[in-house]
Amino acid sequence: MGQLIKYIKKNKLAYMSLYILGILYFLAIFADFISPYPYDLQHRDTPYHPPTQIHFFDREGNFSLRPFVYEYKLIDPVFKKYEIDYTKKHFIYFFVKGEKHYLLGVIPTDIHLFGVEEGKIFLLGADHLGRDIFSRLLYGGRISLSIGIIGVLISFSIGAVIGGVSGYFGGRVDNILMRISEIVMSFPGFYLMLALRAIFPITLSSVQVYLLIVVILSFIGWAGLARVIRGMVLSIREQEFVLAAKSYGASSIRIITRHILPNTFSYLLIAATLSIPGYILGESALSLLGLGIQEPYASWGNMLASARSISAVSNYPWILAPGIAIFITILAFNLLGDALRDALDPKLRKML
Repeated sequence: MGQLIKYIKKNKLAYMSLYILGILYFLAIFADFISPYPYDLQHRDTPYHPPTQIHFFDREGNFSLRPFVYEYKLIDPVFKKYEIDYTKKHFIYFFVKGEKHYLLGVIPTDIHLFGVEEGKIFLLGADHLGRDIFSRLLYGGRISLSIGIIGVLISFSIGAVIGGVSGYFGGRVDNILMRISEIVMSFPGFYLMLALRAIFPITLSSVQVYLLIVVILSFIGWAGLARVIRGMVLSIREQEFVLAAKSYGASSIRIITRHILPNTFSYLLIAATLSIPGYILGESALSLLGLGIQEPYASWGNMLASARSISAVSNYPWILAPGIAIFITILAFNLLGDALRDALDPKLRKML
């Protein structure tokens, strides 16, 4: 583990990716506290409000120790055009009182990291209902980022166990389990995901939809992994330490879980890191099509639904912020996964 950390530190891209992912997960965990507004708070008088600029100097060049924002006025309600009112400025305060929330889902409080006492602050602009995109982005990260982690844990646990059992016992057990995995793999993943989602009613609650998406993505993802693990187990089961465990009378389950599967950990870690982006994209695709997390709850996928209109994107480009978040997250996971593969693969490590 120490050598792995040392290698990642040497790989600047992987180290930066690790930091980026850490920041994203930190922001998602503390979204209630960091975001200035709740995810569902609407400001109907400011639809498509542009991103608020933070200032330290006013128009006359006077410096202010406390950052402030100018107020924006809606001058064209049809085309959502705004102009800055330089006569009204609102100072930004830290640890301000706002809407009540539960810190970490447990501690009731109304304190937010920052905000303005009067006026509005939209760091990344607002959507068509006047909801703060920055706040919804943080709340949406809870859904999109956690689905990747939970989905991978479930699917990889299933795939590792099935692959381990199949490779260890062989024969009829191997034949049945591998045929089942091949049937699952034969279906196109995206269409299978849509078909499985269509089986269930649209009226499910967001919590039920969240769990359903996790189950669907996990069901799709285990088969390919099981085949790879099965191939690794076929070679590992002939190793001397496995034969020694058999001679001491260890049960098959103990041999699989204590001796064989731990030797596939390096591959599982690499594969899991590289697979998480697929789960994030799967959730985003379902939510974008209206089959995933439903409004007013936020996920990066359903936030992008408003960006399906070319005119909306061209006039209000800040609504693409969730897409940028998805891109950065997927790129970071891929760079980190490549670094883990290079560090844990002995052949690649010799070449580097």
